[in-house]
Amino acid sequence: MAMPVVIGVKTESERFPGALDTYSIEALMQDGKALQAGTSHFLGQNFAKAFDVKFTNKEGKLDLVWGTSWGVSTRLMGALIMAHSDDEGLVLPPNLAPIQVVIVPIFKGEEQLNALNDKVNPIVKALQAKGISVKYDNRDTHKPGWKFAEYELKGVPLRVAIGPRDLENGTVELARRDTKTKEVVSIEGIEEVVENRLKEIQENIYNKALDFRSSMTTKVDTYEEFKKVLDEKGGFILAHWDGTSETEEKIKNETKATIRCIPVDSQTEEGVCVYSGKSSHKRVIFARAY
Repeated sequence: MAMPVVIGVKTESERFPGALDTYSIEALMQDGKALQAGTSHFLGQNFAKAFDVKFTNKEGKLDLVWGTSWGVSTRLMGALIMAHSDDEGLVLPPNLAPIQVVIVPIFKGEEQLNALNDKVNPIVKALQAKGISVKYDNRDTHKPGWKFAEYELKGVPLRVAIGPRDLENGTVELARRDTKTKEVVSIEGIEEVVENRLKEIQENIYNKALDFRSSMTTKVDTYEEFKKVLDEKGGFILAHWDGTSETEEKIKNETKATIRCIPVDSQTEEGVCVYSGKSSHKRVIFARAY
């Protein structure tokens, strides 16, 4: 996933009402606040008892169903947009972008457009044959600069521009949405170049998110340090917690930070709670959230 996230279990006070366990994807946004990007709830048989939902088991007897509930939907898309986008619009990872490549012709008059169409249409088919989602925007109702801005706003990962001079030189211009860099490459073998650039963009966005999560995750051992990081830096805070809802509530009331989750990959680590000083066996993720 190309997002700065932590996956973990919710505390008792944060879990879905009626669930036995709630697992969540906690995403870190660019302003250092957390967003619950998705959840999965193990409901046990609680809701089956309430609504008398039963099934016939392999012994042929009626039994209460075991239920789950999933909250993985458009919230994930919102988190994706908030995590990567900039002042110019969306920045979408190629693996999730509805349009991965847009080709914009630069032309004057029908004759130039027809010549570009003859060159570009086979490229479009070759890219589609590789499973790449591509759009050839040869509308004559908008200028190239307008189209550039439109697809930048929509977060299309890679833009290809081609004009009459490019036809003469056998080249095209590639523009990446993630780094905003441009390069001129040969039309020959353009399909492989585009395929490789999309892989590079995907990897770059992923690594950028990973580095951001790493740089914005801080271990603290005292309550003063906890509050200082929260106010001056933000992000995820790894801190010991004594496991009580009373301490969790007091920290929330005093700092507006909540336990986002207990990471599924967290290791046992003996320490003391940053708030109460009582013994603790592992660190949990605190953050201010939306």
